[in-house]
Amino acid sequence: MLHENKVVVVTGAGSGIGRSSATRFASEGAAVLVADVRGEKAEKVAALIVDAGGRAIASDTDISDPGQVEAMIVRALRELGGVDVVFNNAAVSLPGSAIDLVADDWDTMWRTNVSSLFHAAKVAVPVMAEQGGGAIVATASVSAVFADAGNVGYAATKAAVIGLVKALAVDHARQGVRVNAISPGVTATPPMLAALGGGQGTLYERAVESQPAGRIGLPDEIAAVAVWLASDEASYLTGQNIVVDGGLTSESQFSRLLRME
Repeated sequence: MLHENKVVVVTGAGSGIGRSSATRFASEGAAVLVADVRGEKAEKVAALIVDAGGRAIASDTDISDPGQVEAMIVRALRELGGVDVVFNNAAVSLPGSAIDLVADDWDTMWRTNVSSLFHAAKVAVPVMAEQGGGAIVATASVSAVFADAGNVGYAATKAAVIGLVKALAVDHARQGVRVNAISPGVTATPPMLAALGGGQGTLYERAVESQPAGRIGLPDEIAAVAVWLASDEASYLTGQNIVVDGGLTSESQFSRLLRME
């Protein structure tokens, strides 16, 4: 198993990519701290892991709060015995252009999407270094390099995640701490499906047609990459952004237009 006897912290683990990742890490032998701002969802995922014979605890955590991020890492240390992997996955997307996005929403996205990674690293990296190494994985987005209209905060923060990942990787490589990002494309998470008309209808069909792969991604497919990136099988890989988008960012706009005719 890829993570036998390791302790893994997963944020945003109550649903979508986080839920799939938490259960996948557990199936690979890890004890998992399942963190989510929706505590009841975290509890359900932790119970699912325990019922399957794994080890897990739930943490009602708002990662936009530095104190709660620190408490989350400390709890993993105390109750699960260490921190080998942090998957900083939770994020928030609040729409708006620079003209109409309110300042509080801008600040919320920076605290949740970017500062949470900084604060998690501040607490977890010394622990990982002392125990001989560890891995941090952060969820970025294809929106970091191909911005969506009317979503200035999300695009900016996800680009910042990639920059922060690279900086952390350089600073802590000699301590045995690897830091990488994953940039999912259109993925069938609850918020995305809701935005696409509940997974049916014209908008959903257009989204599917726009993908080179002819479908949108699944949370389990993103989770598989996260679990591998955090494993010893990726031991020489750090400071990278792995795009998992079914070919979306590889296709030119002209090619896409021709294909959709």
